[in-house]
Amino acid sequence: MPIRVAVIGGGAAGLCAARYLRAKPDVFQAVVYEQADQIGGTWVYTENVGKDKYGLPVHSSMYQRLRTNLPKELMMYPGLPITEGGRTSFIKHTEVLQYMNRYAWTYDLHKCIQLLTRVQSVKPIVNCNKTSWEVTVKSVKDPDATPQVNEFDAVMVCNGHYAVPSYPNIPGLETFSGKVIHSHEYRHPEDFKGQTVVLFGAGSSGCDICVDLHTFVDKIYFSHHIPNIDALLPDNLRQVPDIKSIDKGRVVFTDGQSVEADVLMLCTGYLYDLPFLTPECEVVVDRKRISPLYKHILHTKHTSLSFIGVVWTISPFQLLACQVRFAMAALDGTMILPSRTDMDADTQRDYEYRCDELKYPHHYAHKMDHLQWEYNKELLRLANVVDDDGATLPLFKELYALTWRLRAKDLVNYKKRIVETSDDLTSWQVL
Repeated sequence: MPIRVAVIGGGAAGLCAARYLRAKPDVFQAVVYEQADQIGGTWVYTENVGKDKYGLPVHSSMYQRLRTNLPKELMMYPGLPITEGGRTSFIKHTEVLQYMNRYAWTYDLHKCIQLLTRVQSVKPIVNCNKTSWEVTVKSVKDPDATPQVNEFDAVMVCNGHYAVPSYPNIPGLETFSGKVIHSHEYRHPEDFKGQTVVLFGAGSSGCDICVDLHTFVDKIYFSHHIPNIDALLPDNLRQVPDIKSIDKGRVVFTDGQSVEADVLMLCTGYLYDLPFLTPECEVVVDRKRISPLYKHILHTKHTSLSFIGVVWTISPFQLLACQVRFAMAALDGTMILPSRTDMDADTQRDYEYRCDELKYPHHYAHKMDHLQWEYNKELLRLANVVDDDGATLPLFKELYALTWRLRAKDLVNYKKRIVETSDDLTSWQVL
């Protein structure tokens, strides 16, 4: 009898899970639950902010003119090259969504996807040392509908982590007389024409939104705590340190200087959101660290519960494919897992390495960056995957490093570059 797997979310991770699960119909039977009316997750752009037409929080953090901050060659699933965007490498969010839809049709994934279906709860049921999962779902369109309770052998959580904004604790924030907006709700640069903006946060969103805004606003004060960015930046942008406090319309920085601003743009990241997991799941989210997760994927006690795509600062689609196959190998017995004690010890070693050797703060527990390449190889090796579908080609590591070097030199123009690759993805050049 096939292993029944509930996949929560029909975005990048959920589609990847569905593709590999459906490739083994004699072994796995998958159902993907997606609360939206289409697949794509965060890549489904909407003008709406706040609540959607069904009264649910808007999931997408896309803005109208967003282009990928990685070349499309790094945004493709193993086995299916991206043709969307023509020769352009840094493609539009609409083109990424087109690609994801083509991926779903190529692998006939719609047969296992239930749209407009929200997962209300996931609960482990332990019987004779075997764990199954009670998954309760409800129709999004019909709030009066009776919830459905289904039983599965495994659950893959693929609901993303770019939907619930993280707000900083800034003294006096509530007194700000201008407009406070999180990047999650940013859509159009024209909305800020002629205004003075303090943009707080120098992650990927903060840097890219600075560039998107600069031709429309009067001034941007780019507030962050990292050493000054030496890249080519917009002429009307000034780098300033962290925000210390706010006094009505005035923003005060940690070096004592202050400015009057019309808008405070918070590019301060997102939170993991797992409201459907019941207390019996024994999952702890502590300041952006989810535990106990072996290899950032498997619950060390309930190993049939996996989390795909928790890690960040990655070349996403290749990594997701490695994580999915690792989780599947644990389910079908292809991989023999260590004891729970050993998995917990391995997880703790990984965390301490990040803190002690890499000097990462606690909330970087799932950050990958340069670690992702060996991580991908390790997952496939442990899962006994022989054919990696090209997920670990050296090209990807080289392109990723080059992209960050280009970004560090010229934040304004790096997305205009074009990557040309050979058909077998073994060579490339940047134009």
